[in-house]
Amino acid sequence: MKPMAHLGVGIGWRPEIADAVERLPGLDWVEVVAENICPGHLPASLLRLRERGVRVVPHGVSLGLGGAHRPDPEKLAALGERAVALGAPLVTEHIAFVRTTTPAPALEAGHLLPVPRTRDALDVLCENVRIAQDALPVPLALENIAALISWPGEEMTEGRFLSELVERTGVRLLIDVANLHTNRVNRGEDPAAVLDAIPLEALAYVHVAGGFERDGVWHDTHAHPVPGVVLDVLAQLRRRVDPPGVLLERDDDFPPEGELAGELEAIRGVLDPAGSRPSASLRTPSRHSAPEPAPDPIPDATPEPAPVPAADPVPDAARTRVGLAQAALLSALVAGTPVPEGFDRQRIRVQSRSLAAKRAGVVAKVAPELPGILGGEKAYREAFLAYARNRPMTGGYRRDALDFAEHLLIRELPADPADRRRLTAWWQERAGTRPARRIVRWARALVGRAA
Repeated sequence: MKPMAHLGVGIGWRPEIADAVERLPGLDWVEVVAENICPGHLPASLLRLRERGVRVVPHGVSLGLGGAHRPDPEKLAALGERAVALGAPLVTEHIAFVRTTTPAPALEAGHLLPVPRTRDALDVLCENVRIAQDALPVPLALENIAALISWPGEEMTEGRFLSELVERTGVRLLIDVANLHTNRVNRGEDPAAVLDAIPLEALAYVHVAGGFERDGVWHDTHAHPVPGVVLDVLAQLRRRVDPPGVLLERDDDFPPEGELAGELEAIRGVLDPAGSRPSASLRTPSRHSAPEPAPDPIPDATPEPAPVPAADPVPDAARTRVGLAQAALLSALVAGTPVPEGFDRQRIRVQSRSLAAKRAGVVAKVAPELPGILGGEKAYREAFLAYARNRPMTGGYRRDALDFAEHLLIRELPADPADRRRLTAWWQERAGTRPARRIVRWARALVGRAA
């Protein structure tokens, strides 16, 4: 496999820190969550970065290539459109499942969940990756995820699983060293053993992020400073290979600009303690200089994936076995059904609470009016967590917000009539032309009573 094109040191672009990102010194590239941008209306900040020659890589979070179902053609097309719009040298996704489609009803995790390291699951993942590679206009790289729980009856180590994935598909790897540390704490997996086992020539780039440990569990938050233990794993990787790119991830509780710059400098220090590492950065031009040209949509330096032998289609029986196992786990996590045999019940409870809390936080972001209508953040969270305990998400976070509002209205909540009228109006404005289910008809009846 040919070496990956050099990216340098970058940061995850987020709207909340867009201005700060533009001012960071020596920035080589940025990564953007693919689902958060529209190809026809790219944020002005990203356009300015591209004009300076800063590369932009879309990072997908919703494909669920580790799921039992085949990839959604529409999601693949959307990811490819973003790569073309950004002139990206590659796109990235995760080795994870995020939903189940069988048995009905479909369930959404709202989170990246680990794939069982079994032959069946690897066969399904490899076929899904080939489908994605055929559909995408640029090379694909896949990220190892952080996990709280382990699957019983696994047949391979993480390193072997990743190695066979690369061997069978030619896919690139995005190695998250924070996730390697997370899995050391939560699942007893040695980062060095993983790094020794995987084909580092397949490395596309590296993620670095922060988190914290509580009661023996590492929480990969992307909302805390990068700790020394994570930088130590980065140093282990650096001793084995010169990574084509390294990126700092931060998704919440954004620190001052100077702290972000300091974390990037710490990463640079690990990559080259002597300070002699050449930078690919095209620094911010002065107002008197001409801007550097934007990069080509697909740089010549980016290699095509290595040819891999053709594979027989995965038997439907294998997909069914993987699907049933994933559905049982996800149902236990989000719908309160019994925990499947062999799983650590305490870890399942911790993961379930974490998923519900994340779900409440994201719904509050996509529907920021709800906490105000319900009397504040604390009252909102209590109401939402009670709602979510046995009501899994089935249609994304915006649908979840509407379903939560319906749930409250049917129960004649909130108790204050004025707040209920506000919630009714909020729901009416957003329910649109959704087909009338029985629950909707009940809510509409309550609308009339609350008016």
